[in-house]
Amino acid sequence: QVQLVESGGGLVQAGGSLRLSCAASGIIFTINTMGWYRQAPGKQRELVADITSGGTTNYADSVRGRFTISRDNAKKMVYLQMNSLKPEYTAVYSCHADVRISSYYRSKYYWGQGAQVTVSS
Repeated sequence: QVQLVESGGGLVQAGGSLRLSCAASGIIFTINTMGWYRQAPGKQRELVADITSGGTTNYADSVRGRFTISRDNAKKMVYLQMNSLKPEYTAVYSCHADVRISSYYRSKYYWGQGAQVTVSS
């Protein structure tokens, strides 16, 4: 099937930066939207940013201007550059992708296992 594997999470001080990467592999015909969600302890999962195959981006208001999403279609990867991090950004960040495995099937969303991002004050 399809696997999404994140990397790049970790511990960083407030004001610092981190870059998350997500690699898609498996049976893939096309990938439409790719992006990132996050879930902080005790809170609902929320969209951070996503990007279409054509490069159109969408950001949550809370991260616009601080985070930049990008993708490499040839490598089937999506990235999230996170700058000026705040403690309230501490969460598990999960990659998602809308993948079509064949021209005979509709696309469906797949998820990575998540990467912990901890921002200390």
